[in-house]
Amino acid sequence: MTQRVALATVMDRLAIDAVITGYAVAVDDGAWSDYGALFTPDGRADYRGAGGVEGPADEIARWLEETMRLFPVRQHLIVNRRIDLEDLGGYTGDRAEVRADYLNPMCLDRQAASGPDADPPGSADSGRARGATPDFVTGGRYTFELHRAEPGWLIRTVTVHEKWRRTPGA
Repeated sequence: MTQRVALATVMDRLAIDAVITGYAVAVDDGAWSDYGALFTPDGRADYRGAGGVEGPADEIARWLEETMRLFPVRQHLIVNRRIDLEDLGGYTGDRAEVRADYLNPMCLDRQAASGPDADPPGSADSGRARGATPDFVTGGRYTFELHRAEPGWLIRTVTVHEKWRRTPGA
Protein backbone atom coordinates (compact mmCIF):
# COMPACT_ATOMS: atom_id res chain seq x y z
CA MET A 1 0.00 0.00 0.00
CA THR A 2 1.47 3.32 -1.00
CA GLN A 3 1.49 6.30 1.28
CA ARG A 4 -1.13 7.99 -0.91
CA VAL A 5 -3.45 4.95 -0.69
CA ALA A 6 -2.89 4.73 3.07
CA LEU A 7 -3.84 8.40 3.46
CA ALA A 8 -6.94 7.94 1.31
CA THR A 9 -7.95 4.95 3.46
CA VAL A 10 -7.58 6.98 6.66
CA MET A 11 -9.64 9.79 5.11
CA ASP A 12 -12.36 7.30 4.14
CA ARG A 13 -12.45 5.91 7.68
CA LEU A 14 -12.77 9.39 9.16
CA ALA A 15 -15.53 10.32 6.71
CA ILE A 16 -17.44 7.12 7.51
CA ASP A 17 -17.03 7.73 11.23
CA ALA A 18 -18.50 11.22 10.74
CA VAL A 19 -21.55 9.72 8.99
CA ILE A 20 -22.14 7.31 11.89
CA THR A 21 -21.81 10.14 14.40
CA GLY A 22 -24.16 12.25 12.26
CA TYR A 23 -26.70 9.43 12.40
CA ALA A 24 -26.68 9.37 16.21
CA VAL A 25 -26.85 13.16 16.48
CA ALA A 26 -29.72 13.41 13.98
CA VAL A 27 -31.81 10.87 15.89
CA ASP A 28 -30.99 12.36 19.29
CA ASP A 29 -31.68 15.94 18.16
CA GLY A 30 -34.76 15.03 16.14
CA ALA A 31 -33.14 16.50 13.03
CA TRP A 32 -35.11 14.36 10.58
CA SER A 33 -34.03 16.18 7.41
CA ASP A 34 -30.40 15.65 8.51
CA TYR A 35 -31.24 11.98 9.11
CA GLY A 36 -32.59 11.62 5.58
CA ALA A 37 -29.58 13.41 4.07
CA LEU A 38 -27.28 10.69 5.47
CA PHE A 39 -28.84 8.04 3.20
CA THR A 40 -28.49 7.16 -0.47
CA PRO A 41 -31.65 7.84 -2.53
CA ASP A 42 -32.57 4.14 -2.19
CA GLY A 43 -31.43 3.95 1.45
CA ARG A 44 -33.35 1.80 3.91
CA ALA A 45 -33.50 1.39 7.68
CA ASP A 46 -34.55 -1.72 9.57
CA TYR A 47 -35.59 -1.28 13.20
CA ARG A 48 -37.52 -4.57 13.43
CA GLY A 49 -34.78 -6.04 15.64
CA ALA A 50 -35.77 -3.46 18.27
CA GLY A 51 -39.54 -3.79 17.85
CA GLY A 52 -39.84 -1.19 15.11
CA VAL A 53 -40.40 -1.12 11.38
CA GLU A 54 -38.40 -1.43 8.14
CA GLY A 55 -38.57 0.69 5.02
CA PRO A 56 -37.18 3.53 2.93
CA ALA A 57 -35.19 6.07 4.96
CA ASP A 58 -37.68 8.90 4.35
CA GLU A 59 -40.57 6.79 5.68
CA ILE A 60 -38.50 5.67 8.65
CA ALA A 61 -37.63 9.30 9.44
CA ARG A 62 -41.35 10.09 9.70
CA TRP A 63 -41.90 7.00 11.88
CA LEU A 64 -39.00 7.98 14.15
CA GLU A 65 -40.27 11.54 14.41
CA GLU A 66 -43.60 10.26 15.70
CA THR A 67 -42.15 7.53 17.93
CA MET A 68 -39.39 9.61 19.49
CA ARG A 69 -41.89 12.21 20.73
CA LEU A 70 -42.38 9.85 23.67
CA PHE A 71 -38.70 10.36 24.54
CA PRO A 72 -37.75 14.05 24.33
CA VAL A 73 -34.40 13.28 25.98
CA ARG A 74 -32.27 10.66 24.25
CA GLN A 75 -28.57 10.10 23.78
CA HIS A 76 -27.18 7.43 21.48
CA LEU A 77 -23.67 6.33 22.27
CA ILE A 78 -22.29 4.42 19.27
CA VAL A 79 -19.03 2.69 20.20
CA ASN A 80 -16.69 -0.14 19.19
CA ARG A 81 -16.99 0.86 15.54
CA ARG A 82 -15.53 -1.73 13.19
CA ILE A 83 -15.18 -0.34 9.67
CA ASP A 84 -14.57 -2.82 6.85
CA LEU A 85 -13.76 -1.07 3.59
CA GLU A 86 -14.16 -2.80 0.26
CA ASP A 87 -10.69 -3.89 -0.89
CA LEU A 88 -9.95 -3.68 -4.60
CA GLY A 89 -6.51 -5.26 -4.57
CA GLY A 90 -4.91 -2.77 -2.23
CA TYR A 91 -7.17 0.14 -3.11
CA THR A 92 -10.29 1.22 -1.25
CA GLY A 93 -13.53 0.63 -3.11
CA ASP A 94 -16.82 2.47 -2.89
CA ARG A 95 -18.52 0.26 -0.30
CA ALA A 96 -18.05 -0.20 3.43
CA GLU A 97 -19.67 -2.11 6.27
CA VAL A 98 -19.71 -0.79 9.81
CA ARG A 99 -20.63 -2.84 12.85
CA ALA A 100 -20.97 -0.73 15.96
CA ASP A 101 -22.39 -1.30 19.41
CA TYR A 102 -24.84 1.18 20.90
CA LEU A 103 -26.16 2.23 24.26
CA ASN A 104 -29.26 4.38 24.12
CA PRO A 105 -30.67 5.87 27.33
CA MET A 106 -33.94 7.80 26.90
CA CYS A 107 -36.25 9.70 29.24
CA LEU A 108 -40.00 9.67 28.88
CA ASP A 109 -42.02 12.80 28.19
CA ARG A 110 -43.34 13.74 31.64
CA GLN A 111 -46.46 15.33 30.11
CA ALA A 112 -47.41 11.88 28.85
CA ALA A 113 -46.68 10.28 32.23
CA SER A 114 -49.35 9.78 34.84
CA GLY A 115 -49.22 9.51 38.57
CA PRO A 116 -46.76 11.10 41.00
CA ASP A 117 -43.99 11.44 38.37
CA ALA A 118 -46.02 13.68 36.08
CA ASP A 119 -45.08 17.35 36.00
CA PRO A 120 -47.92 19.87 36.07
CA PRO A 121 -48.54 21.44 32.65
CA GLY A 122 -46.66 24.71 32.30
CA SER A 123 -44.11 23.89 35.00
CA ALA A 124 -40.42 24.41 34.30
CA ASP A 125 -39.90 20.65 33.99
CA SER A 126 -43.02 19.94 31.94
CA GLY A 127 -42.08 17.70 29.01
CA ARG A 128 -38.51 17.22 30.21
CA ALA A 129 -36.92 14.36 32.03
CA ARG A 130 -36.58 14.96 35.74
CA GLY A 131 -33.23 14.02 37.18
CA ALA A 132 -30.48 12.11 35.41
CA THR A 133 -31.99 8.63 35.49
CA PRO A 134 -33.28 7.40 32.14
CA ASP A 135 -36.62 5.61 32.03
CA PHE A 136 -35.70 3.38 29.12
CA VAL A 137 -32.27 2.04 28.18
CA THR A 138 -31.46 -0.24 25.29
CA GLY A 139 -28.25 -1.71 23.96
CA GLY A 140 -27.26 -3.65 20.90
CA ARG A 141 -25.46 -3.44 17.59
CA TYR A 142 -25.97 -1.49 14.40
CA THR A 143 -24.92 -2.82 11.02
CA PHE A 144 -24.45 -0.09 8.43
CA GLU A 145 -23.76 -0.56 4.75
CA LEU A 146 -22.34 2.61 3.21
CA HIS A 147 -21.65 3.58 -0.39
CA ARG A 148 -19.44 6.34 -1.69
CA ALA A 149 -21.48 8.87 -3.68
CA GLU A 150 -20.81 12.29 -5.19
CA PRO A 151 -21.36 14.13 -1.88
CA GLY A 152 -19.29 11.55 0.05
CA TRP A 153 -20.10 8.42 2.03
CA LEU A 154 -23.82 7.73 2.55
CA ILE A 155 -25.78 5.03 4.36
CA ARG A 156 -27.34 2.45 2.02
CA THR A 157 -28.80 0.36 4.86
CA VAL A 158 -28.84 0.38 8.63
CA THR A 159 -30.10 -2.55 10.67
CA VAL A 160 -30.64 -2.49 14.43
CA HIS A 161 -29.93 -5.64 16.43
CA GLU A 162 -31.17 -4.96 19.95
CA LYS A 163 -29.51 -7.22 22.52
CA TRP A 164 -31.19 -5.99 25.70
CA ARG A 165 -33.45 -3.32 27.15
CA ARG A 166 -34.48 -2.00 30.52
CA THR A 167 -37.88 -0.37 30.81
CA PRO A 168 -39.76 1.45 33.58
CA GLY A 169 -40.60 -0.87 36.41
CA ALA A 170 -38.12 -3.52 35.25
